[in-house]
Amino acid sequence: MVDRPGPDDRSVADLLQFGVVNLDKPPGPSAHQVAAWVRDMVADAVPGGIDGVAHAGTLDPKVTGCLPLLLGDATRAAQVFDDAVKEYVAVLELHAQAPVDLESVAAEFEGRIYQKPPRKSAVKRQLRVREIYDLDVLEVEDRRALLRVRCESGTYVRKLCHDLGLALGTGAHMGHLRRASTGQFDDRDLVTLEDLADALAWWTEDGDDGPLREIVQPAEQALEPLPAVTIAPSAAAQVAEGAPVYAPGVIDSALDADDVADRPLAACYTPNGTAICLGRLVGDPDGDSGTVVELERVLV
Repeated sequence: MVDRPGPDDRSVADLLQFGVVNLDKPPGPSAHQVAAWVRDMVADAVPGGIDGVAHAGTLDPKVTGCLPLLLGDATRAAQVFDDAVKEYVAVLELHAQAPVDLESVAAEFEGRIYQKPPRKSAVKRQLRVREIYDLDVLEVEDRRALLRVRCESGTYVRKLCHDLGLALGTGAHMGHLRRASTGQFDDRDLVTLEDLADALAWWTEDGDDGPLREIVQPAEQALEPLPAVTIAPSAAAQVAEGAPVYAPGVIDSALDADDVADRPLAACYTPNGTAICLGRLVGDPDGDSGTVVELERVLV
């Protein structure tokens, strides 16, 4: 429905159908299992259920931390996390006493590196390039070092720790790993599965929607890093039927012709702030004619 209420005017039921939860993944279950649990919990609370739940990047069972979950129709926007920068805190387990040059060797791993995914991975094992934006040694104690890793999506921190051990000459493996952030979502406002379950119970049993409103945010929050294009309601109705965004339908944009060169993924909104679609910016938003956004995913 194109007339979905704006982000500030949605009922809790609307939020559960088009929302995002910044979940603190516990150790034990996989990210896929956690998403399935949340899907079942929300479906039990919402009349008619929801379409599904999508997570923002796989985390191994033992790994904890930031796992944004998209609810209901918002699962259609999962691609926004494909290129999201990730940040981790990892324990590096050295196989000998930490050398004095640990920090300088770690600094050499910043930048573009080659990685081959480990044997136990969900992708094809072939050499690929990933970028390490920051690799900081936070603390060293005996044979352990606490690392902060800010990296490109798809980086294997376990493999990074192994390669760092080889470079140090001591050998090393990854101990505990916690994801501190995914894109603009970080560990400052994480919620647990228990928090979500309690909030859903208070809403369904007592009618208290306050806790749930603090936990479930409008799905538009996940789209904030993308270039934004505001389109007329009439254009939104056409987009909902599969049409691209044409220049006459654009009301406002902070973009110009120079932003089109790389065909960035953009989000289109109606004037009340409701996200309508994702698409590739292919034309000047300030132009008088032609296609501005080629449609990729309709969100309504």
